[in-house]
Amino acid sequence: MTGAGRTILVADDDRAIRTVLTQALGRSGYHVRATSSASTLWRWVEDGEGDLVITDVVMPDENGLDLVPRIRRIRPELRVVVMSAQSTFMTAVKAAQRGAFEYLPKPFDLKELLAVVERALAAPQAEAAEKGEEEGEKLPLVGRSPAMQDIYRTVARLTTTDLTVMITGESGTGKELVARALHDYGRRRGGPFVAINMAAIPRELIESELFGHERGAFTGALTRGVGRFEQAAGGTLFLDEIGDMPPEAQTRLLRVLQEGEFTAVGGRQPIKANVRIIAATHRDLRQSIRQGLFREDLFYRLNVVPIRLPPLRERTEDIPLLARHFLDRARASGLPAKQLSQEAVERLKRHGWPGNARELENLMRRLAALCPQETIGADAIEAELAEAAPLAGSGAPEPETLEQAVERHLRAFVAAHREGLPVRDLYDRVLAEVERPLLRLVLSATRGNQIKAAAMLGLNRNTLRKKLRELDLPVVRGIG
Repeated sequence: MTGAGRTILVADDDRAIRTVLTQALGRSGYHVRATSSASTLWRWVEDGEGDLVITDVVMPDENGLDLVPRIRRIRPELRVVVMSAQSTFMTAVKAAQRGAFEYLPKPFDLKELLAVVERALAAPQAEAAEKGEEEGEKLPLVGRSPAMQDIYRTVARLTTTDLTVMITGESGTGKELVARALHDYGRRRGGPFVAINMAAIPRELIESELFGHERGAFTGALTRGVGRFEQAAGGTLFLDEIGDMPPEAQTRLLRVLQEGEFTAVGGRQPIKANVRIIAATHRDLRQSIRQGLFREDLFYRLNVVPIRLPPLRERTEDIPLLARHFLDRARASGLPAKQLSQEAVERLKRHGWPGNARELENLMRRLAALCPQETIGADAIEAELAEAAPLAGSGAPEPETLEQAVERHLRAFVAAHREGLPVRDLYDRVLAEVERPLLRLVLSATRGNQIKAAAMLGLNRNTLRKKLRELDLPVVRGIG
């Protein structure tokens, strides 16, 4: 029992959800008062009842999100958890902007909800979240998969801060969309959003592009040049493909992040860096650090809040929603209105999408323009994908790293755990799965010579022998 007699106010027009929450919270020691109407919930709050509110968004008499700021005004100490089946990015952002403690998409995991309740009741009081102006239901990010819901909640929390963010993900996963969402719904939305792609700027010009230059600083500098840091003053500077930044520029950027100011190339007067930094890369920066290509201290300055965008192949349940969204955007831009057959949707879900969401959007625009039928069938999808296949290699992501491969493999164990299946001795199992092929291949490369194999592995020979016994690995020559 963890509730210690505290009272939770629950508002949801779905009787089954009220019953489930009442039972689950009751088993944890909480008192629960449940209602199907916003007006009853408001009356309880006005009367001073409850230690925490859990409310749905859509209710018969009022939108639950509209209640949040009203509750915050009369009882700022009362935490509000918002849950909704309308699990979009805008729902998460609005919940955060209006002062909700947490947003949970339906269907939710009861263990997660109970953990949120515990955190909400234990969390110290903070000032109310800054309220933004009412936003329309435009969707900068699309998807209802668990991975995207996690991203929505992270972005929503970050809109009330100026923390530095590092966005990672393959090309085409929407890194700039996330950066723009952080800006457009954040504290600095009134300022400029300035993006610079490190991979597109010649190495010798990057420092001038970032920090500006004084007249005469170099050949051709006939006038003073304003850099991106100055252009983004009061707003957000998005450093795309940060992994391609040359070492000398990395050193200058680190100094800016440490000291909060910079000087233009050829200048002496310090300029205050009044920007929020968001960086992005498709590279594995930890591997770049090991290779000496990226500064470790700069990485930790930029990686304050990491956001990993999953490739489309890891969230195939979002493909139908994304495809329809892209068809709607194509129609809004003047292309003919189209819809997808169910067979076409299933064919889209079987594709590997090396170009991720960008590849899917291009395909939908192409089909909207060229498909003669109003309903796009599986044959049209098949034909377009087959024609595009030879070009896919040019835009394919970089080869998967060992870390990425292991992470992908481990998701199956995590999914099994979430479904309640027994997962035991995972640490030892994973180590064995990595060590076994490593030792086999190294021994093969050294033709079974354990002294050379130990040197190659950086192990003591006795340690190598012990591991071979533990893993029941014979020394076989000539394999691999």
